[in-house]
Amino acid sequence: MDKVVATAAEAVADIPDGASLAVGGFGLSGVPDVLIQALYERGTGGLSVVSNNCGAMESGLAVLLAAGRIARVTGSYIGANKEFARQYLGGELEVEMIPQGTLAERLRAGGAGIPAFYTPAGVGTQVADGGLPWRYDGAGGVALASPPKEVREFDGTEYVLERGIRTDFALVRAAKGDRHGNLVFAKSSRNFNPLAAMAGRVTLAEVEELVEPGEIDPDAVHLPGIFVQRVVALTPEQAADKKIERRTVSS
Repeated sequence: MDKVVATAAEAVADIPDGASLAVGGFGLSGVPDVLIQALYERGTGGLSVVSNNCGAMESGLAVLLAAGRIARVTGSYIGANKEFARQYLGGELEVEMIPQGTLAERLRAGGAGIPAFYTPAGVGTQVADGGLPWRYDGAGGVALASPPKEVREFDGTEYVLERGIRTDFALVRAAKGDRHGNLVFAKSSRNFNPLAAMAGRVTLAEVEELVEPGEIDPDAVHLPGIFVQRVVALTPEQAADKKIERRTVSS
């Protein structure tokens, strides 16, 4: 039951080239930076990543992206990541853009064993009709476009069929975790982290504070250890290293 591994490098050692990854975080909040850095240092490439966005400010998944290690991204937000946009528009990167709520539910559904579900989000758009550019040809044309999806009417309203997502591995970050893999997420870092953890067949969690089993009140657990296979305890320095995406101050 003790799922703690000694280092992040040990935790990611069996992630092969071409693996699919669900990665938690939103912007700079709740991003498993230490596990991502370990994967970068290992040299793993050709990755298919499922994450809300693909890193920001040269941190998080942006480290792997800039190194050319990511082949495909399933996400909902490009934002101000210029390298992400450059690779996508230049035909170097395949990108499946989907509504943010749909992405969240696809991850949750996959982890819950639900193969597919119907949602009204995207009906009447290219999300349902197909034709969204997944890959450009580098010359302004579309090399690969999204296929049409099944649309069905329920009680007079149309819904599009979306598939649940399962990935080979998942990388997440938690504020607290025990040796059994039970996790607690702090504030806005409880965004895509629980959902990404559910979707991974093998889930790796870096935790800012490692505690013994029983120290977390069962009512306080955000993600039960059944979804987590490996736990990496961060050093105080790693836990405190948190970047600010947009610093604002009052006058």
